[in-house]
Amino acid sequence: MAVIDVENLTQDYGHGRGVFDVSFNVEKGQVFGFLGPNGAGKSTTIRHIMGFSKPQKGCTKVFGLESFHNYYKILESVGYLPGEIALPEGLTGWEFIKMMSDLRKVDNKDLLNKLLEMLKLNPSGETKKMSLGDKRKLAIVTAFMGDPDVLILDEPTSGLDPVMQQVFIDFVKEEKKRGKTILLSSHMFNEVEATCDDIAIIKDGKIVSRFETSKIKHNQNKCFEVELPNKQNFEKMIEAFPKAKKKSETIKKVEILSSNPETLKVNIAVNDKDINELIDKLSEFNVKSFKENKYTLEDYFMQFYREDKDFGGTLWKKK
Repeated sequence: MAVIDVENLTQDYGHGRGVFDVSFNVEKGQVFGFLGPNGAGKSTTIRHIMGFSKPQKGCTKVFGLESFHNYYKILESVGYLPGEIALPEGLTGWEFIKMMSDLRKVDNKDLLNKLLEMLKLNPSGETKKMSLGDKRKLAIVTAFMGDPDVLILDEPTSGLDPVMQQVFIDFVKEEKKRGKTILLSSHMFNEVEATCDDIAIIKDGKIVSRFETSKIKHNQNKCFEVELPNKQNFEKMIEAFPKAKKKSETIKKVEILSSNPETLKVNIAVNDKDINELIDKLSEFNVKSFKENKYTLEDYFMQFYREDKDFGGTLWKKK
């Protein structure tokens, strides 16, 4: 049974803003990445999951409970980290921690001290005077201090420096090993790729792709950077490949990286099964260098966020 269910969620704010027919689920013990830039619909979806908004269509559930009418129960059982931190004024960090502890009925001083030490946070100052990074740390502490089995984290490392971002990523990996169920919304490729089992990409309020993270790491399509002495060699090479074998699809895509009178660098995308054919044909030309460029989550993501026309100097694409 899924711990978090989103079924055909629609909330149309007009002018293309909102979320439209969004569906996904997060299973027990899974870390699910919700990836997209700011404004894509991640926070809107999470607010509905938490029960803060009522959808126009569809529904969201946590623990099998419809969110909007059960948000008090959900808040008691879920560690929630909002994307925008709005801490109450007139409180110190310690007072805010005490307030959240009382609301959630949690009292785990050992875990609280571990979190404060891990994040290097001194919560004695007033929340109003805290830096953005310290406010984010304080919100992380209150989300995790009850040791909840389910965590919903919206842009958790926004405002943290790179060192603290890595500390947080390592901590989420530890929580993952402990069997926590985590929904992690982010536009940070490194934290999503490092922690998540499954990923959904959202664009303009719609899910455009969902896949297992391992499929990115073990992607069959490879990309090689090839350096040639001049454009004439490049054009001859392109002409040769479609004729290499009948029904061949050796080259999927060619993209110029840089060009000058003395050298031309290109990216050549091929499938695993065609690498030997690629190398064999390249041996017929005066190749100056040849290396693999690893395919990343960012590469896959940008397929959905580039313009529909060929992007970045693409000269030739296999039909």
